[in-house]
Amino acid sequence: MNIDELEKLFKDILQNAQRAVSEASQNELNDLRTKFLGRKGEIAQSMKLLGKLSQEDRPKAGKIANQTKAKIESFFRAMKPEQKLLHTKNDYTLPGRKNISGGSHPIRLVMREIIDIFYGMGFSVASGPEIETEYYNFDALNTPADHPARDIQDTFYLPKDGYLLRTQTSPVQIRVMESQKPPLRVIVPGKCYRKDAIDPTHYYTFSQCEGLYVDKDVNLADLMGVLTAFAKKILGENVKVRFRPHYFPFTEPSLEYDFSCPVCNGKGCRICKGTGWIEISGAGMVDPKVFENVGYDTDKYQGFAWGMGIERIAMVKYGIDDIRLLYENDLAFLEQFPHPFGCF
Repeated sequence: MNIDELEKLFKDILQNAQRAVSEASQNELNDLRTKFLGRKGEIAQSMKLLGKLSQEDRPKAGKIANQTKAKIESFFRAMKPEQKLLHTKNDYTLPGRKNISGGSHPIRLVMREIIDIFYGMGFSVASGPEIETEYYNFDALNTPADHPARDIQDTFYLPKDGYLLRTQTSPVQIRVMESQKPPLRVIVPGKCYRKDAIDPTHYYTFSQCEGLYVDKDVNLADLMGVLTAFAKKILGENVKVRFRPHYFPFTEPSLEYDFSCPVCNGKGCRICKGTGWIEISGAGMVDPKVFENVGYDTDKYQGFAWGMGIERIAMVKYGIDDIRLLYENDLAFLEQFPHPFGCF
């Protein structure tokens, strides 16, 4: 290495720095400063070569190195703010971007509203495992071994014998009654799973809110009053409730209940399929055999229970005609819903 070779090296570094700084964006300038002027930058590395020069050439080489460093520093200082902006990758002529804030899914919105309504009626909230045993999901609820709900075509059974994905939130009723003595009022919101074919009104996973009321002198009129009051709270004072006889293994008598369609006010529309009514779910007086399974005195206590599909109520409340929209995570769809509860 001689003085001429070193002088050419610093000249090349200077030219490269000038070109790089003039073409750089604002975000790239700091990296370029480190590249050329940092402790391990090109100037610093080149100055280490001075030790290879003769004693008489070193002062001249040091002067060249310092001049090169000073000129590169001037390139950075010469970049005026408005010039720097011209080199940024941002186009400031574009319209502003909206900041997307988190919010609540429509299922979560309806779930929270249901909880708040029943909490105001004196009900507490309970939860339980989504992986259940056949005992809690079927046997304790008086569901016979040959009931269609227990078929492998309808229930997700797990490899471990006797375990399954719960088909309803009713098993939590049994767990609550095993641990608490009456009187009690409890609701159980949560996920359930069934082997339903996916279509506009069915999905293999869904949300349900179970309710249970146990006390002395409880009758069917109390159940109907609670559900009617709930319907008016969540869908408005003009909504009507229709009760129809039905059969469930764990309630006797049993009934199904419908809410009048709030979209067409009972006149008939695509949401209610022209009937004017929306089927919500089932309910009834708790069968004495269920109370016997948890050790409750059937001569002293009576109770009623109900279950309702959260997605079904969300579809009615927001005029959604396809349940699949609730699970596709389409941002354009989800942004339509209010966010009164913020993110959670």
